[in-house]
Amino acid sequence: MTEDFYCEEVLSGRTSVEIVKETDDVLAYHHTRPHWPVHIVVIPKRHVPSLVDFGEEDISVLGSLLAVVREVAADVMAEHGGARVLTNLGEYQDSKHLHFHVNHGAPRES
Repeated sequence: MTEDFYCEEVLSGRTSVEIVKETDDVLAYHHTRPHWPVHIVVIPKRHVPSLVDFGEEDISVLGSLLAVVREVAADVMAEHGGARVLTNLGEYQDSKHLHFHVNHGAPRES
């Protein structure tokens, strides 16, 4: 996997995605290889390495990002009765670009 799949592939347009919600600062889309039956990824459009690696200039995007995560999670919950919101850090974070997974259902077998 690339170091930053989201900048290099999604935000560049090289990998097309099915958009769920988009604002000036945030993109939410259906995962290209879903791990759960409902699997939406929410990313800032500006590169931020992870939740613990915010620089001072990045803090402003956090409110916009969480507003979209909240809206997407509420929609998933309303439609399916529940939702999970997850972000990974360190060795668990495959792509070094902050992203949240909003999902529902049992994990799909690999």
